[in-house]
Amino acid sequence: MTELQQKLTGKSFLFKVLNGVALGIVVGLIPNAILGELFKYLTQFHPFFGILLNVVVGIQFTVPVIVGVLIAMQFKLNPLQTVIVGTAAFVGSGAAVFQEKAWVLVGIGDLINTMLTASISVLIILWIKDRLGSLNIILLPIIAGGLAGLVGLLSLPYVKLITSSLGQLVNSFTNLQPIVMCVLIAIVFSILIISPISTVAIAMAIGISGMASGAANLGVAAAATMLAIGSIKVNKSGVTIAILMGAMKMMMPNLIKYPIIILPIAVTAAMSGLAGAIFNIQGTPASAGFGYSGLVGPINALKFMDGNILINLGILGLSYIVIPVITGLAVNALCLKFKVYGPEVFKFQSGE
Repeated sequence: MTELQQKLTGKSFLFKVLNGVALGIVVGLIPNAILGELFKYLTQFHPFFGILLNVVVGIQFTVPVIVGVLIAMQFKLNPLQTVIVGTAAFVGSGAAVFQEKAWVLVGIGDLINTMLTASISVLIILWIKDRLGSLNIILLPIIAGGLAGLVGLLSLPYVKLITSSLGQLVNSFTNLQPIVMCVLIAIVFSILIISPISTVAIAMAIGISGMASGAANLGVAAAATMLAIGSIKVNKSGVTIAILMGAMKMMMPNLIKYPIIILPIAVTAAMSGLAGAIFNIQGTPASAGFGYSGLVGPINALKFMDGNILINLGILGLSYIVIPVITGLAVNALCLKFKVYGPEVFKFQSGE
């Protein structure tokens, strides 16, 4: 038994899985988050940018494999074992579905089920160890890859119920008074963006639009702003930049270890949602849940705004940047002053 296996506890196992997911999200999503909308716009000028767009979107489709591989690396598995976990995670993610006699990629899959499948694969590998001897290379992919992948496929419909239930909750907010609706939706999306649940998937599932969509984007942007404010003093600049570019899910381990970070994020999101209601910031189901990422949210909001474009840009700047920055700085300063939490709660958990 290795030193890792001797020291492995439920808590350390969970954090290793979360660390792998956090890194995988950055690697897989950042290229498209930063360059996707730019290449999409430039495609009208030259088809080569369309090829570049396909490249960054293609990288995004590999997220389940990347997550599985990086989870395996957290447990110091060997190359064969690492690849097996990656393949199992891809199958269990649901990113590929069989339709009309063909496999079709439908996105990055369900992140919760990806984590579950990868965890099962890792546990099987740690349990088997070297018991298979010379048959390891033949049987391990079948047992640790195939069996874990099968469990993942069987659990996928039930795990997806988490997303659909949250979608129904968010959808119920749309029946409330506009200001209350925008504040609540902004808060919910600001928390979901640092959880394993996809904000984009929820937005698409319930067809969220109009001011509700705008509030969802503002909530995600508020979370990015607050996390970046907290990150500046305790993390390297690359971590903070990645957060601003859309990789808020890399802070999932922090959410689990220090759930108090929900407080400043929720307050910042509430103020942003209020601004969205006041200024009538809108969006579509396809744009909701992105926040700053690729400027999808602000660009779509601008399309719904009438009047002088400079004034509209000023309103967007106020809603997406000024208000969340001022609120985030104030809330963070108060929380630090009254020792609600310490600066370490925003320290990127790169590998415990």
